[in-house]
Amino acid sequence: MELTEMTCQTPMGQLMEFLPSAKRALFAKYHLGGCSSCAFSNDESLADLCQRSQLDADEVLAHLIASHHHDEALWMTPERAHELQTELRWIDTRTREEHEAVVIAGSDFLTNELQQQIFASSKETMILLYDHSGKTVLDQVAWFRGHGLENTFGLRGGIDAWSREIDHTLPRYRLEIDAQ
Repeated sequence: MELTEMTCQTPMGQLMEFLPSAKRALFAKYHLGGCSSCAFSNDESLADLCQRSQLDADEVLAHLIASHHHDEALWMTPERAHELQTELRWIDTRTREEHEAVVIAGSDFLTNELQQQIFASSKETMILLYDHSGKTVLDQVAWFRGHGLENTFGLRGGIDAWSREIDHTLPRYRLEIDAQ
């Protein structure tokens, strides 16, 4: 599916898959999708959700597409990260167990203490955050940018993409939550 093919009749499941920022954008602006009282099904169209919520579907779709474009600027591809590898401050946002099992060389594990040190350091430092597959890292990128660290990016595809595309010696693994 292409961005230009998105319509108000697109099922929410397809929208969520194609526009990863849509869930966050829907909840932040319209309080939709965050709890049982404002939930939606994957089969429900955006138009149906908007009608039920008394919202203009075209406006909501435009907001979701704008949010998608905004989030695109927060990503760094594995190829670009490889080019800039020595200029980046690499931060691993996964669990301690994942970090101890497999790690991108030179990266630090994100703790509350490290986060406070980073927030107090130079705002010019280029920071690259990564998770397992790129599904959750943009929330942390937004958090860092919200604290004035505008040169913070998320590794598109996470450590899994890094191991597939750049460093084939890093073992790949699957999370149970990703398997569902």
